[in-house]
Amino acid sequence: MKARLFRALSTESVLVLPNAWDAASAAVIAAAGATAIATTSGGVAWSLGRGDGQQLSRGEMVEVTRRIVDAVDLPVTVDVEGGYGPAAADVATTVRAVIEAGAVGVNLEDSAAVGGPLFDVAEQSARLRAAREAAAEAALPELFVNARTDVFLFAIGAPDGRLDEVLARTEAYAEAGADGIFVPGLLNLDKLTTLCAESPLPVNAMAMAGGPSVTELAQAGVRRISVGTGLAQAAYTAARRAAAELLGTGGLTALNGSLDFSELNVLFRR
Repeated sequence: MKARLFRALSTESVLVLPNAWDAASAAVIAAAGATAIATTSGGVAWSLGRGDGQQLSRGEMVEVTRRIVDAVDLPVTVDVEGGYGPAAADVATTVRAVIEAGAVGVNLEDSAAVGGPLFDVAEQSARLRAAREAAAEAALPELFVNARTDVFLFAIGAPDGRLDEVLARTEAYAEAGADGIFVPGLLNLDKLTTLCAESPLPVNAMAMAGGPSVTELAQAGVRRISVGTGLAQAAYTAARRAAAELLGTGGLTALNGSLDFSELNVLFRR
C-alpha cells in the first residue's frame, strides 16, 4: 500500500523529495530515481497561470493531484497550502478530496495569509486534528500529515524567540496528530541541529541554491528534504534561456543536452 510505503520512507531513512508541479515533471522526477513525489503549490499555481500564495482553488489543486497520481507509480504527497479555507471543516474537505484523488500525504501550513499572520496554536491544532479525522473517515488513517510552520519563512516574532516558538508549535502539532514538522526558511545548521534533537516529530527542511547540501542537512538530523519551487524555477529558467537565445542570436546551444523526444514520450505510455 502506497500510504504505508510512504510512512516507511519518511521514518526509516532521509527522504529527499524533488518537488513536481504537473504530471510531466512528476514522471521525469520518478525516472530520475525518486522514491516518492511531493508537489509544490507554487509550481502548480504557475503552471495554471496563477501566482503562488493560496491563489489556487481546491478543485484546481485536486485535478493536478489526480493527474500526477495517474502519471507515476510512486506515493504522492500534496502541498495543500493552508487547506483552502480557514476553518477545520475546510481542511477536512480538502483532505478527503486529495485522498480521493490518490494522495497518501499532505503538507498543511499554519499561515492564515502570505507573510502572516499565523493561525494561533489552538486554531492550527484544531485544523490538524480535522485532517487526521478526515483521513480516518476516508479509510486512510495512514495519511502522512506534514505540519508546516512559517515562523522562520515569514520572520514571525523576535529572531531570538523563533526557535522556541517552532518547538512549542511542534509539540502542539504532534499532540494534534501531525506526523512531521516542516520549517521552510530555517537553514541555519546549528538551529536545525537543536530543533531536530528536541522535536517530537521528524523535521523537514526546504533546501535551496546556496544553502546547506542534502548531506549537511541530514547530518543535522533533518529527515525529509524538499526544494519547494526550486525545480520549477530551474525548468522555467532553462526555457527562458533557450527562448532568449533563439529569439536573439538564433542559436540553439541552450538546447544541447536536453532529454530527447522518445526519452520523454515513453514516460507516458501507461
